Amino acid sequence: MEEFNNTAFPTISGDLMSDHFQFSDQDSLTKPDVEILTSNGLRIPAHTGILALVSPVLENVIERPPKHRSSEKTIPILGVPCEAVSAFIQFLYSSRCSEEELEKYGIHLLALSHVYLVPQLKHRCSKAVGQRLTIENVVDVLQLARLCDSPDLYLKCMRILSSNFKAVEKTEGWKFMHENDPFLELEILQFIDEAESRKMRTRRHREEQRLYMELSEAMECLEHICTEGCTTVGPCDLEPSKKRDPCDKFSICEGLQLLIKHFANCKNRVNGKCSRCKRMWQLLRLHSSICDQTDSCRVPLCRQFKLKMQLEKKGVETLWRLLVKKVASARAMSSLSLPKRKREEPRETMHDHGIRNFRL
Repeated sequence: MEEFNNTAFPTISGDLMSDHFQFSDQDSLTKPDVEILTSNGLRIPAHTGILALVSPVLENVIERPPKHRSSEKTIPILGVPCEAVSAFIQFLYSSRCSEEELEKYGIHLLALSHVYLVPQLKHRCSKAVGQRLTIENVVDVLQLARLCDSPDLYLKCMRILSSNFKAVEKTEGWKFMHENDPFLELEILQFIDEAESRKMRTRRHREEQRLYMELSEAMECLEHICTEGCTTVGPCDLEPSKKRDPCDKFSICEGLQLLIKHFANCKNRVNGKCSRCKRMWQLLRLHSSICDQTDSCRVPLCRQFKLKMQLEKKGVETLWRLLVKKVASARAMSSLSLPKRKREEPRETMHDHGIRNFRL
């Protein structure tokens, strides 16, 4: 074999290779037995033992019988800059790659690591390229991520596309992809549509949970008003004090007190002509549906509603049962956040028979 030109060696010292690989014949490191041919004609000397050990693809190439009778072995790695090939060979020897090399040749190294099955380098390149994504290059990187089977990088590109679609749509990369790859364009649009649908479902779920939590707090305030009283409204058997301090949930409790005052004095609360009274009837019915202290409950009409629902059990609306279930669940979750001593406090016992249990 002819003597190789030392200027073509990548920047890898023999000591560094000895630290990472062990050979029975140490002199084999000083005698490269294969050349890596790059696009500009540069030849990088290497060792078949190291290449075959790190890359199964290069191992197959090395073991393949040569087409021409020659003592020289050459492995062409074309289509990428020679500096990227040099950094790739250096990684095969040392398992190291500088941040500067990743910044300059990250895309090329990602392609090489995928083609030659070097997963450690592929993971590092995917992460480095993902950190340097921009509006201008995101479409090109997305195409590369698909070709190189890099799901993390693919998902990151899709999220950037979804968040900045109007800006990406004006780039040259998008225009080229629009003209030459309609399937990828359809894939992107479907991802954006699914992402918007997920956002809407999440937003709707949060709003529903907030509503259930507010209803659960309203149930607690209703029991609090009917048991202890709060500021201006309380049970009729409790002596009114000159001044009651607001409770912890006074923002909800105050609105409920105003509703109770209106309900107690409204002439249209029975015939269903008053929307505010309808709301109060619904709150009383909801309380009765989730109350588990029927005999000792001090909320007006709790027992009457429960008896009525038992008689009309088959006709109870599905949506109403679902609402009761959701509010009861929210109430249970809320009670778990309370101190154990407060959860175990017994309720006072007092029977109620009508709406006149309030003192206004």
